[in-house]
Amino acid sequence: MDILYIIILSIGSVVELFILCKLMGYRQLSQMSMFDYVNGITIGNIAAEMATALEDNFIHPMVAMIVYAAIAIFLSWLSSKSIRARRVISGKPWVLLDKGKLFYENFKKSKIDLNEFLTQCRVSGYFDLSQLESAVLEENGRISFLPKSEYRPLTPSDIQMTPARESLAANLIIDGHIMHDNLKASGKDERWLMKQLHAHNISDPSDVLLATCDLNNHLSIYPNTRGESPSDVFI
Repeated sequence: MDILYIIILSIGSVVELFILCKLMGYRQLSQMSMFDYVNGITIGNIAAEMATALEDNFIHPMVAMIVYAAIAIFLSWLSSKSIRARRVISGKPWVLLDKGKLFYENFKKSKIDLNEFLTQCRVSGYFDLSQLESAVLEENGRISFLPKSEYRPLTPSDIQMTPARESLAANLIIDGHIMHDNLKASGKDERWLMKQLHAHNISDPSDVLLATCDLNNHLSIYPNTRGESPSDVFI
């Protein structure tokens, strides 16, 4: 009986977590503020406690989860309305490097040491600080780098080129299944798709792992290749 009770409470806690996450919105871990991170851990712990509340009243952790979520939603709303509140809740950017100068006080206030900064530089492809014009520690903990003009990648505008406009590609086949809604939205039908597959010597959509089509009717097909890669070049 206790096991059945735990199963029911676990399902209930998952459903409540799903609803609360929908209300709080989607955010990647790297985009979370410190409060978002701590709040997410706390809500998860309360949900685990709720799932195993055999003797205690499960209403208490449920209410606690709702309160934490309500606070997160309120602070998110407050941040969108007030710049001052946003700076208090989410923090503010810190300029770590600018025009060849490292700002020690900003390193100290942002609680980041020089070794960590240099590591982030190398991870982003900058092994020489002289290649950087500026480096800014963002509110989410990531560092944004502005390379000097002579070290930044060449862009089409630098050589007076106007490339064709890019477009999003529609997923027409995923895991061997035809996405009929996407096919219809792209102005195609299944007959056209099968004709394209036959042109690539593919008779069954189930043999396709992914197929995409852009606005220029360019179809990209990725067959479901069996087996592993021939060699592990990344080990």
